[in-house]
Amino acid sequence: MAEMKAAEALVESLKQYKIDTIFTVPGVQLDNLFDVLYDYQKDFNIIHCRHEQATAYMAFGYAQSTGKVGTNLVVPGPGLLNAGAGLATAHACSAPVLCIAGQIPSNAIGKGTGMLHELDDQPGAVASVTKWQGRAETPAATPDIIREAFAQLNTGRRQPVLFEMSPDIMSKKEEVELLSPITDFSDQEVEPDPSLLEQAAVLLGNAKNPAICTGGGVFGAEEGLLALAEKIQAPVIMSQNGQGAVDQRHYIGQNQVAGQEMWKNFDVVLAVGTRFHPPMLMWEGYEDKKLIRIDTDPRRVKDPWVADVHIMAIAKTSLAGINDRIGRHNGKRISRKDEFNIVKEAAVKKFSQGQPQASYGEAIRNVLPEDGIICFGVTQMGFYSWFGFPTYFPRTNIQPGYQGTLGYAFPTGLGAQVANPGKKVVTVTGDGGFMFNVQEMATAVLHKIPLVTILFNDNTFGNVKRNQKERYNERYICSDLLNPDFMKLAESFGMVGFRVDTPQGLQGVLDKAFTEDGPVLIEVAVGEMDSLWPYMPLAVLKANLPGK
Repeated sequence: MAEMKAAEALVESLKQYKIDTIFTVPGVQLDNLFDVLYDYQKDFNIIHCRHEQATAYMAFGYAQSTGKVGTNLVVPGPGLLNAGAGLATAHACSAPVLCIAGQIPSNAIGKGTGMLHELDDQPGAVASVTKWQGRAETPAATPDIIREAFAQLNTGRRQPVLFEMSPDIMSKKEEVELLSPITDFSDQEVEPDPSLLEQAAVLLGNAKNPAICTGGGVFGAEEGLLALAEKIQAPVIMSQNGQGAVDQRHYIGQNQVAGQEMWKNFDVVLAVGTRFHPPMLMWEGYEDKKLIRIDTDPRRVKDPWVADVHIMAIAKTSLAGINDRIGRHNGKRISRKDEFNIVKEAAVKKFSQGQPQASYGEAIRNVLPEDGIICFGVTQMGFYSWFGFPTYFPRTNIQPGYQGTLGYAFPTGLGAQVANPGKKVVTVTGDGGFMFNVQEMATAVLHKIPLVTILFNDNTFGNVKRNQKERYNERYICSDLLNPDFMKLAESFGMVGFRVDTPQGLQGVLDKAFTEDGPVLIEVAVGEMDSLWPYMPLAVLKANLPGK
């Protein structure tokens, strides 16, 4: 044991858990912590941003692109609330983000005296977007609470957690025992029920036409997923958050457009790490289908389509258990490669009718390396990416999930680039969403983050305007936008900028952008794009799904 400040105990504990990057905006309640961090600048890459929302999104991008814990550090009260949108996205997408927040002085917590940045109940304020909340009230307690935070981050459904500390506690000194870090969390996971694994193996082995549907919860289990899919010759239909679990060039890997086409013929469906909700809607026809679910969220038990076999455990151990048992139940399977490829090609052809989105997507895919990372914002191109952008590797197509927050893409892409300095990373955004976090251009330049941002500019909230046109008799309101000259804006920040207006032009400048050693902004001038909704697998959900 050694005498140290609580802030030192916190920083040393973060080092033990191999946290190497912190996204932050400093402030008075964090001064004591930053004074300690001054001596640890060789241990941490400290990226200071221009808005707390960006700290959370950058931590999200770090986590989603690596599978490791992303970390942000913010002041209490409004700082934490500003970060809330990013935490909500991470919560929805099951991303492990450690949010470290300051607090008001410890003797004032809960008293409502009007301290700077006071919230009556700070943990409660973010309880709906964090899995767990903890506070260190002494230096000695800090290592144990950090250990619990990392246990929460690395077991079950991986979602954000909140750790908070008051400024007076940060500077307080006492004897502290630094605990050995947990390096393997597998023994803390719930083991899948062997009898349920056997039931799943029986159903899948005897299935004539099985299918596997996956979401973001399947990452980490890709090897077992593909092994099982090949054994039973089942297509793997990936949700927007699960893209890359199987290389989409492999005949087994299918998107949801193909999935909807094949749906009517399936007799057994295995859903892994997915809520099985929009846009992976539960398409028509259930009476003759059996459902197996693998997930860590107990709320899925109450879903409308009740599973015949529900395995409450992580995907990796569950799929391994089924793989171990499937052999004695699985009959001879003939390769369905030709059949699946025909369906895949038809799905690609169908969705490529949406223009110019498909042509711009093809231009990006032609230049982005196979293992390059792309982050799509909530734009017309983002809608295209749900079903049309080929993804080859896990964690290379980052999506916002059901929160669908405008403005998330640019800072998320920055976080992914910081986490993957050896890879090419691209953010695709619209002009409406880009302006939510436009100030992070300064962060990109200051910290020399070589992210390439492709900004599609139609000077509108495009989807809002389309809805007003098609559903509300062209009664346009609050949909047209006034934008800056983005090339002059990029220049003012010291960022390289290009402007194009065709897919061919985009492909050419994207190739040039990847040769730059700093951030690049590519503006693509576009008009109204085709609606993609006619090509999407968005069948109407039946009112009464079968219960089991």
